[in-house]
Amino acid sequence: MDIRIKATDYELTPQVEEYLTQRIEALRKFIGDKEDVTRCEVELGRDAGRPRHGDNLYFAEIRIISPGESAVYARNNSESVNGAIDDVKEEVERQMRKSKRVSISFIRKGGALAKRLMRWGR
Repeated sequence: MDIRIKATDYELTPQVEEYLTQRIEALRKFIGDKEDVTRCEVELGRDAGRPRHGDNLYFAEIRIISPGESAVYARNNSESVNGAIDDVKEEVERQMRKSKRVSISFIRKGGALAKRLMRWGR
């Protein structure tokens, strides 16, 4: 998986980068066999649109683009960078789980339909 990290109004430290990499590694199990052609774009930073003294000061965005599938995108704000990373990772994971469940459901329903059609043809 090609991981691209961008920092906006924020100095990316090695500790935060390592933490982010660990969180993204947990998403690999949902990608499957398209891992070599999948791109993960991550943006971390300070939120410039809001007052800089508010509670949700940092943001994290993750976009996962895989050919043949719809892109998964999530953004979240939090008081800390690590909190924003955790929250956005959970949201992306939820979306990927839902997408996987839907595709498995379509496969099962398609197989059941084919089986019914084969019985009907006798």
